[in-house]
Amino acid sequence: MNRHLISAADLSREDALRVLDTADELARVADRPIKKLPTLRGRTVVNLFFEDSTRTRISFEAAAKRLSADVINFSAKGSSVAKGESLKDTALTLEAMGADAVVVRHSASGAPHRLAGWLHGSVINAGDGAHEHPTQALLDAFTIRRRFGRHSDAKPEDQGGEALDGLRVTIVGDVLHSRVARSNIWLLHTLGAEVALVAPPTLLPVAIDDWPCSVSYDLDAALPKSDVVMMLRIQQERMNAAYFPSVREYSRRYGLDAARLRQLPDAAIVMHPGPMNRGVEIAAEVADSPRSTIVEQVTNGVSVRMAVLYLLLGGQEANQ
Repeated sequence: MNRHLISAADLSREDALRVLDTADELARVADRPIKKLPTLRGRTVVNLFFEDSTRTRISFEAAAKRLSADVINFSAKGSSVAKGESLKDTALTLEAMGADAVVVRHSASGAPHRLAGWLHGSVINAGDGAHEHPTQALLDAFTIRRRFGRHSDAKPEDQGGEALDGLRVTIVGDVLHSRVARSNIWLLHTLGAEVALVAPPTLLPVAIDDWPCSVSYDLDAALPKSDVVMMLRIQQERMNAAYFPSVREYSRRYGLDAARLRQLPDAAIVMHPGPMNRGVEIAAEVADSPRSTIVEQVTNGVSVRMAVLYLLLGGQEANQ
């Protein structure tokens, strides 16, 4: 792997599989009475969050602590940033404090890339604007692989390949504002999955023709052909115009309810990166059904982020 994790598009197939295989090994730590390894003892990981976050920040904090790293949580609210300190000055302050890795979430696309140019330590993108969220894509791929038996614990005759070759993943909803969708499209394509997008035309990016995916506007036509359906939240906080007539109309055409769930193949699964808008893009009975992997995704997020931190900071081999 490179020294930083800024974009899912930067990961080769070999890199991505290495993260997933490492996460498989580290997931076993959760079954131990003492859920800690001494791997990153003496290393410092800074969670630098300029946007509100619950799952991602806590997940990174848990991952770092399970690897015995020292963790510093930095929130823009109540810090010098609120007094006008620039991103670069904040970065230089963290550098002076001896940060070995900085996990950054920022509302501006490209902020992690800029940080990587200023810091000697590793930079991990935890979400930048509407650009990317690579560790979310990795945990989603990890969850898919485990659900379909394609991981190191599976018997060889049951694996069907170590990646996601041949699986069809349908991503539904607000692709325009979704950094999760962007990262998933690139990573899933790298791992051999066939990615399809379903959304209103107003919620698709202009340059979508250049992305490695197909596009449809008809959810009912896409569901019977899907192995995985990933529902996206409508990000109204990023919208400055009317992208659809009403929430009720959107839910009717693009929401996943119990009737639509029955259209999926028997082995298909339902995913959501969270937070969910129950009753809008996903019905409560679907979110809580056995086909849903939403809780698993949160659990798997810790293992995957442990793997990323381990590979970036764990030793000489990881940094070659």
